[in-house]
Amino acid sequence: MQALEGLDARPSHQRLWDRHASPISILVLGGLLLAAGLGFAGGQPSPPRTADLGDARLTVKTPTIIRNGEFFETDITLTADVPLDDAVVAVSPALWHDMTVNTMIPAPAEESFKDGRFHFSYGPLDAGDSLHIKIDGQINPPLFAGTRGDIAVFDGSRRIGVMPLRIKVLP
Repeated sequence: MQALEGLDARPSHQRLWDRHASPISILVLGGLLLAAGLGFAGGQPSPPRTADLGDARLTVKTPTIIRNGEFFETDITLTADVPLDDAVVAVSPALWHDMTVNTMIPAPAEESFKDGRFHFSYGPLDAGDSLHIKIDGQINPPLFAGTRGDIAVFDGSRRIGVMPLRIKVLP
């Protein structure tokens, strides 16, 4: 078989990387896969955070790094160290900015917005008793970079303490 005019049938010299993908692209792809595998892209389980507030202990387990559009789950456990007349969990609006809260189980006895917070009242809690709340939500597309806010605990209208939270949102 004869080569076309002006084209050699075989190149005069050929280097190893002329036939294969560039080593740089393989290194970049490997670096991205390694970063994702180590949890820098979200999706890794987050450890629970606990705050001793004096009259109660608050434990919150929620993602600290999550991707835009993902569904997430937040578990809140409030343990009373003294009797509480009305256990109230209050969330700052900044924490839920550009998020959709789908469910909250168990549903609170009363819901309100006062003093710049969403208040969820669960009634009396005896010393040593715990209240477990599961919240399911989703990150809305406009949320970029993340959000921060806090979850506070009240006994009726008396503030017991607060736990600050930050959620980093990746594209």
